[in-house]
Order: sequence, then C-alpha cells, then structure tokens
Amino acid sequence: MKNLSIVLFFCAFSILWSCSSSKKESDTTETNSKPIVTEETDYTEAFQGAWTTSYTNENGEEVTISTIVIDGYMAEAFYNVDAKRFDRTLGGSWNIEGNNFNLTFEFDTGDSTMVGKTYSLAFKLENDKITFEGDNNIWTRIDDGNPGALAGAYLITGRKRDGEISKRIPGVRKTMKILSGTRFQWIAYNTETTQFSGTGGGTYTTEDGKYVENIDFFSKDGSRVGASLPFEYEIVDGEWHHSGLSSKGDPIYEIWTPRAMLDEAAAK
Repeated sequence: MKNLSIVLFFCAFSILWSCSSSKKESDTTETNSKPIVTEETDYTEAFQGAWTTSYTNENGEEVTISTIVIDGYMAEAFYNVDAKRFDRTLGGSWNIEGNNFNLTFEFDTGDSTMVGKTYSLAFKLENDKITFEGDNNIWTRIDDGNPGALAGAYLITGRKRDGEISKRIPGVRKTMKILSGTRFQWIAYNTETTQFSGTGGGTYTTEDGKYVENIDFFSKDGSRVGASLPFEYEIVDGEWHHSGLSSKGDPIYEIWTPRAMLDEAAAK
C-alpha cells in the first residue's frame, strides 16, 4: 500500500489508516500515568495553529512535515527545503470528540482514494506537544494562530481583471489558502474527481497592510523555494483582498472568503 511509504501527522492519516482503518473507535489502554486528555475537556482551541515534526525517508533524507490546523480545516505538507523538493500534501475538515481527532479528507496527493473518507485517531496533548496512538512521532507547536493577522481558512471567490471584479461561489473545484499565525499553504483541488492541481507554502508576515510570503515548498517549480513575495492586503466586509505580483511576476488581485462565512451561508 502506498500509504505505508510515508510517516505523517497521521502516521496517523497514512500508516495507521492503512493498517487499522477498520478501527473506528480507539482502544483504551491503562497506564500508570494520569490521563492527559479526558472526554470532559474540549481541546479544539488547543489544536489551533501550526505543528511540525520530521522523519528520515528510505533514501536517508530528512522530510519536514508542517501542519496547519485552524477554524475547522487543516492542511499538511511534506517537503525538504534544502533539496527544494515537495513530496506530498493532504487535508480537509476536522473536529475533536473527546480524545479523538477526526479528519474528513478533501485532498491527498499520496492516495486520492482517501478523499471523502473520515477517520479518527486518539491523541495526547501535553503543553505544546502532541502524540497520536500508535505513532512515535512527537508533534511540536510552531504557533497558536498568532501573530499573523490573517490566520484562518479561505477559498478564492473573486478576481479583478481590467478593473472589474468577478466573483463566484466555489463548487467542487476549490483553491484553498490556509494560514496559522506564521505559516501559510495554498492548495488547488477537486473534491469530486479527487484531482490535485498544485500547492505551495511556507512562512508569512503581516504588517501595516503588507503581506509577505516566504516559500518553503512549491509543487510545480522547486526553483522558487526561498523566494519572498510581497503583497498588499485589506479586509473588506470580512473578506481578504490580496494584490501584488504573482511568483511569475504577473499582477494579481484576488478575493479570499473565509470558509466559515461560506459554510454559514450554505447552511441557510
């Protein structure tokens, strides 16, 4: 199974799904230590932000895994900055029930058959460290959603061309941009066909209306790793207006709508 080739936040959402996907409810085991997570505690807020871990692949190369978990959505990327190599991304919507982290996949470049499926993993959270049942990896917090002003999950809903703004409601074809307090990732994908079109991400800063992206990985062109791209940003009626020059040097003006706003509108 190709899932078995990679360790992730979900050694968890790859290895453990492959090896024990029939295990929908986590077994409980007794230990001599006091349980860190209880069903009475809501750890949703504690998960918000960015997390990281790493592993060594079969070629002896270190792979960084960065995960952004924010506002009910998440994205996870596997890459090597020094080699300017992108390996994989996966993500979707999430929630927490008791001591279980549940993920419903919207995209997975390592295994597209995961799209639409929901799986659950038991976790332990202590201070700024997370471990998952059956996985020896330790996930370390990068940030808690601060200090960036744009933390959240967005879908692109509009563009300005020739001075005119055109808007649309996203369907099965989506371009999501998800940001923690310091990290960002964009992903273009189709939840119906499971087709993946591209992704990129890294770190960002926001200051005085300036938004700067520093690229750590780019699926289409690794030569752009290390570049810094400055943009202007403004929040208008709750939406993020983003303008400047693309990585190709083309002028862009985009409108990104928080997924929470879109989900609320769809529920009405």
